[in-house]
Amino acid sequence: MSKVKDLVEFVAQSLADNPAEVQVSEIEGETSLVLEMRVAPEDMGRMIGREGRTINAMRSLARVLGAKMGKKVTLEIV
Repeated sequence: MSKVKDLVEFVAQSLADNPAEVQVSEIEGETSLVLEMRVAPEDMGRMIGREGRTINAMRSLARVLGAKMGKKVTLEIV
């Protein structure tokens, strides 16, 4: 497990009403890392936030940590 995945999972579980239903999977390439986050339907709005602020903040955190590892990180909600 990568540090980026752990961070995104921790933040999402902290925000969710149903933390047990938060799942983050990773698809790793040579220079990139794609994180797919699945949450309960009732938590979807909470993860996105107003005008996408929450998810964009999570994406920024993931990108910064990924840059330290030399990877380009993309976070998607599935």
